[in-house]
Amino acid sequence: MTFVIASACIDVIDQSCIEVCPVDCIYIDEDEDRMCYIEPDECIDCAVCEAACPVGAIFRDEDLPNEASEFLEINALYFKDKDAARARVEQIMSDGVSVT
Repeated sequence: MTFVIASACIDVIDQSCIEVCPVDCIYIDEDEDRMCYIEPDECIDCAVCEAACPVGAIFRDEDLPNEASEFLEINALYFKDKDAARARVEQIMSDGVSVT
């Protein structure tokens, strides 16, 4: 199990989640990323980030709404190929998907 950041984070990037994460597993490159990402192999499932998110963008992977399910893959992809993950986020935003 891990936590996933979904589309509600896009262009908000509050970073409250980063401030409270006890293992520093939430990442963002402020110059290139439109959202934060949780490294699934580093996440200890403490749920502190979920409560800290002011826009409700963080979910347990098993509680991720169906309409946001692709963010499970996007979050994991970010740690293998940042450019591909960023491109997926851009595509979602250009398709006009509602923020979840």
